[in-house]
Amino acid sequence: MKTAQQALAAAFLALFCLVAAAQTPQPPEVAARAFLVMDVTADQMLAGRDIDAPVEPASLTKLMTQYLVFDALRSKKLDLKQTLPVSKRAWKMPGSRMFIDPTMQVPVDDLIKGMIVQSGNDATVALAEGVGGTVERFVQLMNEQAKALGMKNTAYKNPEGLTEAGHTTTARDLSILATRLLRDFPEYTHYYAIKKYRYEGTPTANDTNRNMLLFRDPTVDGLKTGHTEAAGYCLIATAKRDFPNVGPRRVLAVVLGTTSEVARANEAQKLLNWGYTAFEGIKLFDANQPVVTPEVWKGTAKTAKLGRPQPIVVAVPAGSASKVKTQVARPDPLLAPITKGQQIGTLKVTSGDQPLLEVPLLALEGVEQAGVLSRAWDAVRLWIK
Repeated sequence: MKTAQQALAAAFLALFCLVAAAQTPQPPEVAARAFLVMDVTADQMLAGRDIDAPVEPASLTKLMTQYLVFDALRSKKLDLKQTLPVSKRAWKMPGSRMFIDPTMQVPVDDLIKGMIVQSGNDATVALAEGVGGTVERFVQLMNEQAKALGMKNTAYKNPEGLTEAGHTTTARDLSILATRLLRDFPEYTHYYAIKKYRYEGTPTANDTNRNMLLFRDPTVDGLKTGHTEAAGYCLIATAKRDFPNVGPRRVLAVVLGTTSEVARANEAQKLLNWGYTAFEGIKLFDANQPVVTPEVWKGTAKTAKLGRPQPIVVAVPAGSASKVKTQVARPDPLLAPITKGQQIGTLKVTSGDQPLLEVPLLALEGVEQAGVLSRAWDAVRLWIK
């Protein structure tokens, strides 16, 4: 039997849980197998359900294909004006298509549009062969990149997303991929906002982006739809809206396994709107603004500037900005040499007693090691200290 003290402790714990739940905005009901919504600007997940459950990604698979294609463009392995052949394998791909054939040499720029706007499996395979040499080698590259990005529960079997045993991912992993895609390749994200496209000589009825939110919400500028019978109707949608004192704030919604094109659009829109209204963004520090300037020992400079090359923004429940507190954890004493961009410490952000975010702090400038006499003097000072 419980003692009076145990009963009282249990009551206090239940009360604490109720208070914490009341302080955390609850997401709307979402008619999907799994969902996740995050503030990309703050790099915070706001809500989710079954985010680590294995799911079929359908054409959301193409986001990884696009990541590798954009990387090949940046490294000059591909060029947007370069033309690629259309193999018989690409031509015969089932499902959604760009309708290209082996008589064509198609510019990479058009293949990217065909893959993103029309979700063309044929364009996807043509690009996979162009980057990897073979589809099989390209799939290896996809899995290697997934591992490098920290997508721990993702396995790719093909570049386009058709149903295949073992071809699975999770809502969490998809959010990682989508966020990195937006962050790593901003010069190519304009493709996701294209509403209509078709390659010359292909059917005009096949020219419309399946992301309905591009036509509904002017702040939505991506990202990708997917559908197979096994996966259901899926959508990763992202919007960018401007706010005073914060600037552009990007929110991302991952919606998996809905029942129709309309349902996935409605549920994603619901989550985007909730992310913007239930949470507010607070800019804590500007880009390259020192968060802290600790003393440096044995270096050519007396202090080091620690911060981030991007603004540090946190998402907090609406109306709770006054409760935000920050604390820096760092090595002490801090010894030179220090390399620019080196991680030195962490900024911990809390709201009341609840942890919100941990941001790695980087050296904004390098500090070289001092000469022998200066180092010896600092060694003595440290010993006395």
